[in-house]
Amino acid sequence: MRAPAVVWDSSLLGYDLGGEHPFNPVRLELTIRLATELGVLDGVDLLVPGPAGEDELRRVHLAEYIEAVRQAPMTGADFAHGLGTEDNPVFTGMHEASALVVGSTLLAARKIAEGEATRAVNIAGGLHHAMPGKASGFCVYNDCSVAISWLLDHGFDRVAYVDTDVHHGDGVQTAFYDDPRVLTVSLHQHPFTLWPGTGYSAEIGKGGAEGTAVNLPLPPGTRDTGWLRAFEAVVPSLLEQFRPQILVTQCGVDSHEEDPLADLSLSVDGHRAIYRRLRELSEAHAGGRWLAVGGGGYQLIRVVPRSWTHLLATVLGRDVDPATALPPNWVASISRAAPQAELPAGMSDGRETAFVPWGDGEDEPVDIAIRDTRRAIFPLHGLDPDDPRD
Repeated sequence: MRAPAVVWDSSLLGYDLGGEHPFNPVRLELTIRLATELGVLDGVDLLVPGPAGEDELRRVHLAEYIEAVRQAPMTGADFAHGLGTEDNPVFTGMHEASALVVGSTLLAARKIAEGEATRAVNIAGGLHHAMPGKASGFCVYNDCSVAISWLLDHGFDRVAYVDTDVHHGDGVQTAFYDDPRVLTVSLHQHPFTLWPGTGYSAEIGKGGAEGTAVNLPLPPGTRDTGWLRAFEAVVPSLLEQFRPQILVTQCGVDSHEEDPLADLSLSVDGHRAIYRRLRELSEAHAGGRWLAVGGGGYQLIRVVPRSWTHLLATVLGRDVDPATALPPNWVASISRAAPQAELPAGMSDGRETAFVPWGDGEDEPVDIAIRDTRRAIFPLHGLDPDDPRD
């Protein structure tokens, strides 16, 4: 297999919403340092991105919005475009930093499209909430949607997008809601209990694309075993039927039980299991082509660096044993910078991820979502929603 690609440069830390904003780029820096200390990145030539140009941004964003982002640092808040809000404060160099994030995901997509890599990862990406004409949910430009649009123009006719962030992948769903070439799948905390309030099972696509928007809204408190039970009951069958040529995944880790902004209860072990399953599914249904990006995650020290180090390792085929201890140098640097932080001992939360597959006759909290989603989507793909073999 061609060597997987990792896109990273410290310039990506410039996407900084400032102050006490939860979307703090230190999580990226700590991840790269941890992965480096563990040897995950040994011998890997990190790809340095450039900013996306206006033509690429206009694949999904309105020209007037792009200009508003450019002007905002000089003119101030522009609430009509979602700029200057508490979630999306204006910051110096906002257009340039945001365009660089898009450029980094585009670089990963290009490496796969041109056959230079089968798998590629960009932990700085995953800004899945940005809308065509509005910033939303900490996201200025939608790198996921731009990359998918680019792939559709560069040799790909079927793209599957799977979003494992705790929040609904609303911006990507919006971009391709009527495009039958793109299957968007989002597993998220139930929209009745969490922003942005979308992502119900009944949201299925429109205009000839019915069945290509898939939503699994999970109850607060869902743990690893329930999440994986729901995923396995819906996603593999749809990927098999859709036959994507590439799998694009948004791998937000705000589903962790310690995340301050949401209420699912996954662990680092659950995240690792998700990544390994996504890798398997890319090999089974997408010719091994897998583009992974980051996303949400706001427990900056205890969770994000460990989970995304597992993501990097999984993409690279250098899986990290959960029993691995945190490197002393990394721990020492955290202790100096944040002496009050309580660090875990290693790369695991000690949680069991083995789950009972749906269809066992039992009734678990996630099974309402499973049934609702399967009944809304499966018949549109020729599958029996009530038969666990489908």
